[in-house]
Formats: sequence, structure tokens, C-alpha cells
Amino acid sequence: MRSLSPIDLFIGHVDNALKTLAPTAATALRPSPAQTIAHCELDEQQQKHSSGLMRINHTGEVCAQALYQGQSLTARLPEVREAMEEAAAEEIDHLVWCEQRLTELNSHTSVLNPAFYALSYTVGAVAGVLGDKWSLGFVAATENQVCQHLTEHLIELPLTDLRSRAILEEMYKDELQHASQALAAGGVVFPGWFQKGMTLLSKAMTKSCYRI
Repeated sequence: MRSLSPIDLFIGHVDNALKTLAPTAATALRPSPAQTIAHCELDEQQQKHSSGLMRINHTGEVCAQALYQGQSLTARLPEVREAMEEAAAEEIDHLVWCEQRLTELNSHTSVLNPAFYALSYTVGAVAGVLGDKWSLGFVAATENQVCQHLTEHLIELPLTDLRSRAILEEMYKDELQHASQALAAGGVVFPGWFQKGMTLLSKAMTKSCYRI
């Protein structure tokens, strides 16, 4: 099987970006965990709050897609590149589930998604250039940040919003597994000060995406 040319890779990455950012363009491989949960009534304030939280999580998945794509572009070992691409495919499910739930809540994805995609793609590519162990370590640190957000959102969600809760619980399991796999593959554990910096940046993202 022939190797992909730089043009092939470029087209593939553009295609992924379009699928990630264009509404309803991506297709999940797994059904949404919410589909087996009965619909429940939310008052206006509850619906608004759930929408804000799910919008944050959707943007987080946009960032994850871009991060993995950027890292796969510059990863040195073929097996690491393949692992990045496989993880990105699994994250597509999360992206679709969050978008579907936002539609059910009569809400929308964040208009800031293209900017966050571009930023995350660049960060991922730079991490890949630094070396696979740093790239994998960054994946683990990022997934741990996502798990932290999901834990907070599961607490903040209205108690009656069982459909959103089912989605976030399944996402948490997957993200935790991705973090463990990245470390097991040779990723370094970043120091506490670096992870605190990531927390501050992620808070800026969550505050901006909650409403727009």
C-alpha cells in the first residue's frame, strides 16, 4: 500500500476540519447514550444552563479533534501517528453526541469553534515536533483536564437532565481511557505548574463558550 503524499495528507486534514466544524457533517460510529433515556421537561433556566454546559463540551471535542490531527501531522513514529488518528476517530462520537443534544435543547454550537480549532491544531503540531513522548504526555494532560471539566459539569447539570448526564458519563469513561493509553504508550507526566497553566487556559475557553 503506497504512502500518502503531502497533498493527500493536507486534503485529509482539511476534510477532517470541515467535518468537525460544519454542523451535522460528522457521523458517530456509536449511538448516543442519550437515546435510551426518556425526554424530561426542563424549565427555561435549566435548559439554558444545560445548553451552556453542552456547548462547552462540544467545543472541547472540537479542540480534541484539532489537537489529535495536529499531532498526527508531526508525530515521528508510525504507531504514534496511528494512535492519534484512532483517538480522533473515537472523539468524533463525543462531538456528534454533544451536537445532537444541543439541537434537542434548541441551542447551538459555539461560534468560536473555528478559532479554537486553529489554535489547538497548532498546539498539537508543535507538541508533535517536540517528540512523541511529549506529544503523548500532552494528550494525557489534556484528557485529564477534560475529565476534570466533565466531573464538574456532572455536578452542575440539572438533576432532571438525564439525557445530557448519560452522554457526559460515557464521555468521561472514554477520556479517562485515552489518558491512560497515552501514558502507557510512553507519554511523560507534565509537572504541576504546567497543568495549572492548562487549567487557566481551559477556564478561559469554558467561560467564553458557555454563552456564545
